[in-house]
Amino acid sequence: MTLSTIAVHLDHTERCEVRALLAARLAKRHGSHLRGIVPTGVRKEAGMPPQYTADGQSAVVLPSLHLRRRAETVAHVFLDRLRGLDPLSFDVRLVDGEPADAVVAQGRAGDLLIVGQPDGPAAVEDSARRLPEEVMLHAGGAVLILPRTGRFDAVGDKVLVAWDGGREAAFSVRGALPLLRRASQVTLVSAVHAKGAGAARCCREAENWLRRHGIEAAVEQRAGCTDFADSLLGCASMAAADLIVMGGYGHARSRERLLGGVTRDVLARACVPVLMAH
Repeated sequence: MTLSTIAVHLDHTERCEVRALLAARLAKRHGSHLRGIVPTGVRKEAGMPPQYTADGQSAVVLPSLHLRRRAETVAHVFLDRLRGLDPLSFDVRLVDGEPADAVVAQGRAGDLLIVGQPDGPAAVEDSARRLPEEVMLHAGGAVLILPRTGRFDAVGDKVLVAWDGGREAAFSVRGALPLLRRASQVTLVSAVHAKGAGAARCCREAENWLRRHGIEAAVEQRAGCTDFADSLLGCASMAAADLIVMGGYGHARSRERLLGGVTRDVLARACVPVLMAH
């Protein structure tokens, strides 16, 4: 498995530069094609005949024109930033519609999709706040979610993998294999709810799976933790990890919202990028 195509969500916020630079570094390191995705924010129905206000100006066309020009500026900055990084292969797509839908639609034809937690002041709309979660839930592959603060010159040198034997964890590890192969240190943290021989066997199978891919992982047992998110983040800090790999929303989202959940807690508190799949 390789990262043949990496896609990154681009917008007009300050954090966009951090995402774009990290995406470019990963693309150069893995020989990947890099795709920038710029949601314009223009509603698809904006292509319908405009409705005019009393002063004769279009109530649809003018806002749409502003959004499209802003998106074109974002794309132009991205292309200018990458032109000096030959022989990097790249392109950029401007997509109308809801931002999360646009990112998902353009990001599915790829191996890794990079998004970021929204800037605090910039996330005035609920759709912006929910974008990382919605993309991770619907992209159908590995999504790398960057925290809302900090710069990340290197990601994937020291990796912490949370393993519970579930489908989401398996998807995440599969998507992370190209990164794990290049890591200098991989720590496999057991998140299996069962105790004893069953938990040890499940973790040993994951360890052997990684070894057959040429990945040697140190194993940490964390079965039975009452606050696994806190334990996982503590392990990441102790290991000086620059990346956490874990499954996203192993339970129904409604249950996670009512009871809290590891996915939400880790995304809210992580200081390093998190790679997730659902």
